[in-house]
Amino acid sequence: MQALLITGLPFLVINGQSALRFDIPELKLYFFGSVIWINELYLILFAVLFFLLFIISITAVFGRIWCGWLCPQTVLLDLSGSISRLFDGLSRRWLQRIVLLPFSALVSLTILWYFVPPVKTVQLLFNDSLITVFFLVQWAVIYAELAFMGRRFCTTICPYAMLQNAFFDNDTLVIEYDRSREDECMKCHDCVKACPVGIDIKEGLQTDCIACAECIDACAAVTAQRNMKPFPGYKGKLLRPKTFWLGGAVLFVGGILAVMVYSRPDVTFLITRDPEQLPPGINRYSWSLYNNTGESRELELSMEGKFAIIGETVLLLEPYSFKKGKVLVRSEGGESEVVFRIEGDELTIEKKAGFL
Repeated sequence: MQALLITGLPFLVINGQSALRFDIPELKLYFFGSVIWINELYLILFAVLFFLLFIISITAVFGRIWCGWLCPQTVLLDLSGSISRLFDGLSRRWLQRIVLLPFSALVSLTILWYFVPPVKTVQLLFNDSLITVFFLVQWAVIYAELAFMGRRFCTTICPYAMLQNAFFDNDTLVIEYDRSREDECMKCHDCVKACPVGIDIKEGLQTDCIACAECIDACAAVTAQRNMKPFPGYKGKLLRPKTFWLGGAVLFVGGILAVMVYSRPDVTFLITRDPEQLPPGINRYSWSLYNNTGESRELELSMEGKFAIIGETVLLLEPYSFKKGKVLVRSEGGESEVVFRIEGDELTIEKKAGFL
């Protein structure tokens, strides 16, 4: 389900654009029907804060649930391993590597889809040298990591796996061997054989454990024959004060982020005076307009007071577009401040600027 969500999200279209996609040429992020521009970096930083708080909360409560159940690497390795086991008489190791070839290509394509619309990516895949190079290089790197490093990446390189220990407490959900029943253990070592990272759960909780529960399933297959429960099992306390205050903090920060994104004006208007020498009574101004919606807008630039404007005044903004320009302003009354006004589509924005 998680893999389908990540792969399919770029195909979800809201207001004519991908639900989540970063447009590098125009430096903007399409975000579920809205757009975040590069000059709104504070929103990106706040979104990163929300993401980090969310990760910390999930890890503190559920432990390594991401590593064992949700991480794309885990999903791909488990899926390719399951497929390879369907073919008896063939080398499972090499068969798994063959299966990983198309999966790695799909991952490489998915990454591109978060920067280039999916349909356009397919059309330009082997017609645009930049997209072709990115696709092939990503494919090669992803395949090499999955096929030849596999779980060793989780236990030696992955930074998140290393950081998780700092978020754990005594009540975090982990898989633990029941030492109180050690005398009953048949010492079959099936739990060790089933472990994808090659640890022995009987030796206690280890940082290499990804909480995939393979040891529990392997032990249950043996103990069920004796009407016993498996020796490895989950230990932890999900519902506790920390769960609620962490969850509340995530919801609070997430709510603030949503309000910050969706309460912005439909159109952002910026204007500044250019510091250049012009004849007395004339100033030049640079303006910028950002359309934060999926609708086209026709706007008119005007001024208050005794001023005359020279330049483009009727402005057409495409959906999710950015436009900038310059105008000359001539004073006809000696005022030291000019008020610019943008009007159209039931929208009025005023900005003040100095006049020399």
